[in-house]
Amino acid sequence: MTRHDFILAEIDSIYSQPFLDLVLRAQLIHREHHPPNEIQGSVLLNIKSGGCPEDCAYCPQSAHYKTGVARTDLVSLDETLTAARAARAQGATRFCMGAAWRDVPRGPQFDRVLEMVRGVRSLGMEACCTLGMLDEDQAEALADAGLTAYNHNLDTSPEFYGEIITTRTYGDRLATLARVRDAGIAVCCGGIIGMGETRDARLRLLQQLASLDPHPESVPINLLVAVEGTPLADRPPEDPIELVRMIATARILMPRSFVRLSAGRLSLSDEAQALCFMAGANSVFLGDRLLTTPNPTADVDRSLFERLGVTLQGRAGLHGPPIHE
Repeated sequence: MTRHDFILAEIDSIYSQPFLDLVLRAQLIHREHHPPNEIQGSVLLNIKSGGCPEDCAYCPQSAHYKTGVARTDLVSLDETLTAARAARAQGATRFCMGAAWRDVPRGPQFDRVLEMVRGVRSLGMEACCTLGMLDEDQAEALADAGLTAYNHNLDTSPEFYGEIITTRTYGDRLATLARVRDAGIAVCCGGIIGMGETRDARLRLLQQLASLDPHPESVPINLLVAVEGTPLADRPPEDPIELVRMIATARILMPRSFVRLSAGRLSLSDEAQALCFMAGANSVFLGDRLLTTPNPTADVDRSLFERLGVTLQGRAGLHGPPIHE
């Protein structure tokens, strides 16, 4: 049964069980709800870079930190669709567009984003945006344009959140997610590990995600990429085993969701990535860049997927109708 009422002790008992038992349980649940050797491929395009007024401690695009990330204007519709076509050719079925805004602006910029969404959908791809906070009218406009999913991460637990971000509340994030859901758009929502949070904070993040009703259709699990100039630049690398535990627990709590192995994948060995897929991760970002941080190249991913016998979702029919979760 799909549940939304897990207590923290239950989640702890799942997360903390012997590693091999946890991965086996997650894999068996994964096979009940998803093709066992298929991964959803997404590509993320940075459509407006830098200068964000938020102070997220992990983010090189924050105006509060000197990270060398240039501020850029919103890219053109033609540039976006050219990138979307390249993503489709690479095997992606979802094209994601991210802009470094706190709130989605009204006027010509938002109108252009709506055109981008329509254009991506016309290519037979799913369209996802991550643009910051939305109001009800903006969420409905994105839905009318055909947006498949909206990404708005909770990042961490409510208790640890204030250590990472002070310019937006946890409630603000939950309110945006509610507006997205009310507009009929699929929710993409996850978090980050490796920011100095305790295990309890990770469990509370998972509890928050699993309490959303319905569960997020996509749950990205990010590994911190420590960027020079940000407050978290000196954080030591996270143990990959903890990442696998996080993914496996997410799969068990949210069995029907796509669990996305997201930022930080470049720091993982092939063996660590294979364990993540075994634990229930069935979505990745393709392309050599995620907004401003590096990602494995197409050749590296192709080699890994071939060795694992993994195929990309919809790879044989990329020019057909859009694929829905």
